[in-house]
Amino acid sequence: MYDFAPAANADKSTLYDDLRAAAEAITAGESDGIANMANVAALIWQFLPDLNWAGFYRMADDELVLGPFQGKPACIRIPVGKGVCGAAAASGRTQRVEDVHAFPGHIACDAASASEIVVPVMQDGRVIAVLDLDSPLRARFDSEDQAGLEALVSALASRLYRSILPRFETAEAPSVRGTVRIIMLNRR
Repeated sequence: MYDFAPAANADKSTLYDDLRAAAEAITAGESDGIANMANVAALIWQFLPDLNWAGFYRMADDELVLGPFQGKPACIRIPVGKGVCGAAAASGRTQRVEDVHAFPGHIACDAASASEIVVPVMQDGRVIAVLDLDSPLRARFDSEDQAGLEALVSALASRLYRSILPRFETAEAPSVRGTVRIIMLNRR
């Protein structure tokens, strides 16, 4: 059992340091990226106030696909370049939006959302997922939130990456011209 809790009356810097430490502890030694995303989303939900959605979208077949999250049911697929999440995936840069209703092409998965921050998860120079946080409060996220979330994602990227990409297995089979190596996609 894990028992992580934010310090009472902690300033934002301390809150994000504690969140990152808890996330590093709970993901240490776990090789499944989806399981790690689930626990990180739960920790964010527990540590950060005034959220109505917190979770991940994973990059799959050139689009974002819903991953582990906390909050109301969400859009399942988001094209790269569309909405706040798609803009973060396309640019590889954090998108911090004070008023989602003023964001061109905003995708409203939850009508209660008023502000949003989306941080790309980068591995080997490419976006593999995005961390998406929504709030019912306008201008909920500031530069301290951005710095804290970017540090969190940077510290955990390799732990969130595992098991996102398909696994390949090889086998050899005889043929009329010798042995042929077969590469098979394993979708476990």
